[in-house]
Amino acid sequence: MTQPLPHAPATLRNREPILAVLREILPDQGLLLEVASGTGEHAAFMAPHLSPRLAWQPSDADPAALAGIDGHTQPLREGPPQGARILPALRLDTTAPVWPVDRAEAIFCCNMIHIAPWVAALGLLAGAARLLPPGAPLLLYGPFKRGGEHTAPSNAAFDRTLRERDAAWGLRCLDHEVVPAAAAQGFIAPEIHQLPANNLAVVLRRR
Repeated sequence: MTQPLPHAPATLRNREPILAVLREILPDQGLLLEVASGTGEHAAFMAPHLSPRLAWQPSDADPAALAGIDGHTQPLREGPPQGARILPALRLDTTAPVWPVDRAEAIFCCNMIHIAPWVAALGLLAGAARLLPPGAPLLLYGPFKRGGEHTAPSNAAFDRTLRERDAAWGLRCLDHEVVPAAAAQGFIAPEIHQLPANNLAVVLRRR
């Protein structure tokens, strides 16, 4: 019996707002590296709506996730060309000193840095600084603290739940943690897009 493909319900709620930001910031051509692709549903939904001169590279740190990602995206690789070309998923650990990709014109990371130790976020920023040319975007999506405080009671409750699961997890403060760490890697002040359900799309660009 064929195993059902993995499904993350949040992707159905956030994919349209995230896609709108991506379409605004992405270059017309080159490689878009998605870090922490999870189920692969974002890639499968968004790639057909992007420039056909873009290639979308899914990736995940969990080797077990790669088959599910490819399961969602394989039909697009086999069907008639439409939108961005999707590549087979790669294993990518952000904390590794060398990534399996050596250049990207844009990087997209959704809902990772709060469901991982802080060292994973630092590795993401360092890797993005190595791969991206000046002016290229790194898009982070998810819930963040602002000024050291939660922006909504639901975010505070989510943060408690994450920290109960793993003390190294939790919502990161955009102003006190993410932006200073990004600046240390050569990124300028972010462009911030307020998205539904108290989430942000944070666009960091290489100086």
